[in-house]
Amino acid sequence: MSSEKFIRRLAEEQYATELSALQKEDKDPRPENWHLSPTQVCKYILGGKLTSGDEIQPKYFGERRLVELAVATILTDRALLLIGVPGTAKTWLSEHLAAAISGDSTRVVQGTSGTGEDAIRYGWNYAKLLQEGPSTDALVPSPVMRAMQGGQLVRIEELTRIPSDIQDALITILSEKNLPVPELDINIRAKSGFNVVATANDRDRGVHELSSALQRRFNVVKLPLPPSLEEELKIVSFRIDQINRERKLPVQHIGVDEIKKLITVFRELRSGQSEDGEIKIKSPSSTLSTAEAISAVNNSIILSAYFNHKKGSVVPIAESIIGAVVKDSNQDIPILSEYLDTVIKSRKGWSKIYEACHLILK
Repeated sequence: MSSEKFIRRLAEEQYATELSALQKEDKDPRPENWHLSPTQVCKYILGGKLTSGDEIQPKYFGERRLVELAVATILTDRALLLIGVPGTAKTWLSEHLAAAISGDSTRVVQGTSGTGEDAIRYGWNYAKLLQEGPSTDALVPSPVMRAMQGGQLVRIEELTRIPSDIQDALITILSEKNLPVPELDINIRAKSGFNVVATANDRDRGVHELSSALQRRFNVVKLPLPPSLEEELKIVSFRIDQINRERKLPVQHIGVDEIKKLITVFRELRSGQSEDGEIKIKSPSSTLSTAEAISAVNNSIILSAYFNHKKGSVVPIAESIIGAVVKDSNQDIPILSEYLDTVIKSRKGWSKIYEACHLILK
């Protein structure tokens, strides 16, 4: 493996030791072209102990049944659609499923309004096409085609961002498990192990809805937000510890109480009510998901470590809260100010956060 340092390592690189250990201990039958058996895939995703005594770190904090359902779906002739609000670890889970099952998480189609059919089917090297005419050398395989040829998983991110007529290019692939190339009079047939893991978020409903024909070819697994403050704190703290170790950041000066307060603010603004359910709150335009909370806490740690904030200062947390919440100044600042005055101001132990936020908003 290259000694170059990358900003972000692939899942199969970052957790290569764990994947290798799981392979060695894998006694269950593996489906063709799977690197791990379904039970070991679940252990890799959810964490657990090996017979050697080593621990497998959890990659996804959520219900076991959802992960088992996702893995079981990949074994069937249906594709998997992970759906949920932004920040529910859909992309994270899809990447780790691909790493554990195929050993390669790089077969990816990123869905946007500009995604063309060549991203799902194939394209052409036009210089060769003009010179030689249609040929296998002039063909440019899509990630989907390469996954079919290798018996691997392909990930399609933000499926509902892709225009409907482009989405429907998947119908033949998912139904027939082959991809016609009429220009060459050939069919690319999918090898065992091929399947599609797609993601979509709830906020994109109505952007480019899936056709009923395409919907029938997916099993849907909905990923929820963490059900409790304690569960979300556990997820955020775990990921922050990981990030600190990977990036070798200085020892954090942000305490658990401050992290808990940031998460509480996010949860209340996200849900539209206080944690006790007694006060209704307007929600801002921002997502404020668990992923946003992880990013905000990480930002707070960096501000605290590098920019001369006193130990115990809540200014970094206040800066990160405002940076995450305020995306549209005209809409979000009044909502945040009202929340601070009606909910935070009277809360015991929250006066420093209240004052710091108000000072920054002035």
